[in-house]
Amino acid sequence: MPLNYTLPLNLVALTWFVTFFSTAPPTVRIIHSGHACNVEEERHTERVYTIREGETLELTCLVTGHPRPQIRWTKTAGSVSDRFQDSSVFNDTLNIAKIQRTQGGRYYCKAENGLGSPAIKSIRVDVYYLDNPVITVHQSIGEAKEQFYYERTVFLRCVANSNPPVRYSWHRGREVLTQGSDKGVEIYEPFFTQGETKILKLKNLRPQDYANYSCIASVRNVCGIPDRSVIFGLTNKTASPSIKLLVEDPIVVNPGQTVSLVCISTGGEPSPILTWVSSNDSLPQRSIGKGGTLTLPAITSDEAGVYSCVASNNVGNPAKKSTTIVVRALKKGRFWITPDPYHNDDNIQIGREVKISCQVEATPPEELTFSWLKNGRALRSSERMVITQTDPDISPGTTNLDIIDLKFTDFGTYTCVAALKGGGIPEISIDVNISSTTVPPSLTVPRGKSPLVAREGDTVELECLVSGKPKPIILWSRADKEAPMPDGSMQMESYDGVLRIVNVSREMTGSYRCQTSQYNGFNVKPREAVVELIVQYPPTVEPVHMEVRQGLGRPVVMTCRVLRAHPSRVLRYEWRLANNLLNAGAFDTHKDETEHRIRSLNREGLGEYTCNVINEAGAGKCTFSVTGKAYPPEFYYDTYSPLWQYRPRVYGFKLQWTQMNPGAVDPIVAYRLGIRQVGLQRWWEQEISVGDTIGRGELMTHNLTELIRPESYEVRLTPITRFGDGDPTVRIVTYSGEFHCSFEEEPICMFTQDKNDDFDWTRHSAATRDTKYTPNTGPSADHSGSKQGFYMYIETSRPRKEGDQARLVSPFFNIAPKNPYGIPNPPAYCFGFFYHMYGKHIGKLNAFLKQKGQMTLEAPVWSLSGNQGDRWKQAKVSIHPTSSFQVVLEGVRGPGIEGDIAIDDITLEEGECRDPPPNISANALSTSSHIWLLCTTLVLTLLEGQR
Repeated sequence: MPLNYTLPLNLVALTWFVTFFSTAPPTVRIIHSGHACNVEEERHTERVYTIREGETLELTCLVTGHPRPQIRWTKTAGSVSDRFQDSSVFNDTLNIAKIQRTQGGRYYCKAENGLGSPAIKSIRVDVYYLDNPVITVHQSIGEAKEQFYYERTVFLRCVANSNPPVRYSWHRGREVLTQGSDKGVEIYEPFFTQGETKILKLKNLRPQDYANYSCIASVRNVCGIPDRSVIFGLTNKTASPSIKLLVEDPIVVNPGQTVSLVCISTGGEPSPILTWVSSNDSLPQRSIGKGGTLTLPAITSDEAGVYSCVASNNVGNPAKKSTTIVVRALKKGRFWITPDPYHNDDNIQIGREVKISCQVEATPPEELTFSWLKNGRALRSSERMVITQTDPDISPGTTNLDIIDLKFTDFGTYTCVAALKGGGIPEISIDVNISSTTVPPSLTVPRGKSPLVAREGDTVELECLVSGKPKPIILWSRADKEAPMPDGSMQMESYDGVLRIVNVSREMTGSYRCQTSQYNGFNVKPREAVVELIVQYPPTVEPVHMEVRQGLGRPVVMTCRVLRAHPSRVLRYEWRLANNLLNAGAFDTHKDETEHRIRSLNREGLGEYTCNVINEAGAGKCTFSVTGKAYPPEFYYDTYSPLWQYRPRVYGFKLQWTQMNPGAVDPIVAYRLGIRQVGLQRWWEQEISVGDTIGRGELMTHNLTELIRPESYEVRLTPITRFGDGDPTVRIVTYSGEFHCSFEEEPICMFTQDKNDDFDWTRHSAATRDTKYTPNTGPSADHSGSKQGFYMYIETSRPRKEGDQARLVSPFFNIAPKNPYGIPNPPAYCFGFFYHMYGKHIGKLNAFLKQKGQMTLEAPVWSLSGNQGDRWKQAKVSIHPTSSFQVVLEGVRGPGIEGDIAIDDITLEEGECRDPPPNISANALSTSSHIWLLCTTLVLTLLEGQR
């Protein structure tokens, strides 16, 4: 219901009309204000926005609807490999500075406010670019049959990356080459490529063919992209590159050495460019390249690999030669003991055979050497002590010591020593003790260690007891499923049989296998055991937090639901208000929720309720904030203009709002209105009373008066119930002294149709307007270029006849009187609008000033007749009213049906029209005021902000 009826009489009649449209589903359209080369409409109303690479893309999503919709921008590239959203912006304007070619694609603006379906509009962004072209030269030498001569043919191929497709042209010196202009020249496009002509074929080279050839790549200056060209000089010395590496292959070095790779050019015209590439995808960061020399200081094992020198001069194929850098290294020494394989016994016994194996990783493997020691003394191969080195191709880096017919004197410490020929790398020594106490491993789980029960977040230790000598490494893995271990790997090593897990989580519940490894122990069937881990965790509940708004005297039901818990068999609950226990008990085994009911809410029942659901691992908590506070009001942002008043430097504003969920709590009895000038501390407050119950979506209004121009104000509105103050809403009101209407909303900015004319203006958009019967008249888009944008037009088809008039009348505007800052008396206003007058039967468009109390229209302040072409133009005229006034736009039907006249983007601004008028023909205008036709749009809006 409207509040505080202080509207001027000329606006009261419009209040119900706006109230009727106070809630509305969202609508959306996309406009652009960046560096567009072109915006065109394709079939099915698809919009294509063309922009040059490196420019700024700026798209604005204009939305309507109440409550004010939320806006979200997304982009989909459209290819199968890029279907995921790669940009998301929650803002009216999408701004991409220095846009790149990869950022082209379809951009979507989505608006939703909970009413109806979300509104979605899209626009396809096409990024245009043209790279410098590259000429490559290819030669062929073929022997003709039955004749002994060589035919030499040369192909010049020109390629440039571009969007849109590029067009190529060839020149020899200053001569333009075309197909058929020279018998020795053929210009064509390979069948396997897309685009225009790009290959120049020179058949049987002649002396005149040795010249400078230029290829010009062009996208026909679209987006202002200039042509690009490249020149290649073809001579009788033109040849593909050849190179030579001044290094060995492979290069074997020790870590820490500095390696220099030298590559020289041995041929090629023009002189080739030399570059280095690595098999590791990129050159080491510390590498230094200069010409054909690549230096790798203090090389490491990670920098080993294949390095290639590549020479290119765009003639033929690039030349490439490679060398391999091998960085010498020894690592990962391992051993294993194999009991007598001919007896089914894993123990070592006198008289039996024992094999000790030793393995290391060596680079290069062919430099690896092994030696054996017994108790520190060198050991040589004999009939009973057989030393072998296995085939490097089968088991590289492995040596074996076979002890035949083990004797008591054979017990001792055997050492395997691995080294690289040439030295420079530290040796690796592995000690293996063979004695009467050397026994294979056994593996058990200590009593009470399985199942192991822990709470989420604890640190746990899974333990397997391993015995045997030597004691092997233990490998841990998941036994119940193919899942990674806590560190992300599939297997973890332990040297003491203990697996330690920090901050254990519920996902780690399950079976874990401990297993002896094959290496650093006995080469026998692995021993293994399983440990069960049970991770307990407190109940997970919902809702974690919920706000409950309810009126006094009404019932309230709060429900806390258990989603998961371990253990889940014994669950208890406790309901509390603040720290006071309300009730407690055990969960019903057939239910996963508990609830607390309040039959009649009173003031003592307001506050924060908690429900603790408890098991052995802890508690999950549901929290309910029960309050009688009213929801915040929602400001209505479709107020069209400030109210100009009859006092110097003073303006008013019609504040409009709806109440969010008015029936959720006790009835709202009043609103507390606070207002302060932006930048000041003091708030002025007043109370706005409410008579009847507020309905959902009902639009309320209050006039703010005595606002000082051009200051901005912060407005705070707080609903009041018998409970007390509700949640406030704050907005900013900014004065601009301007009025703007683009006819995008159905209320058309409070314009009305004159009841005394012959027919009405029609609101429409080019996307929905049917021009089947009058295709050669009217606009193809609104003034901004959008087929979805709206405008007003007069439909001159039958039954209209010549001379019929349609008048559109603005709302009343109060005048701004003279003030000390130089505004003239009577005050001046600049009235502007865009018009479209296209068709051979165009009649006349008139603009009138109608002042309060004036019964008939006087002479027009602006008038234009006849066909003005298929384009939008702008008119501006200074008017000087002496009282409240309206502006009237009149369309007069011409002699035929091709006479549709359209208007869009009407503006009214305080002050004289400031821009100088262009030169226009006298017979095109009939006016007693300044009339300006411009090509720019002045955005005249009331700037409004929201907290």
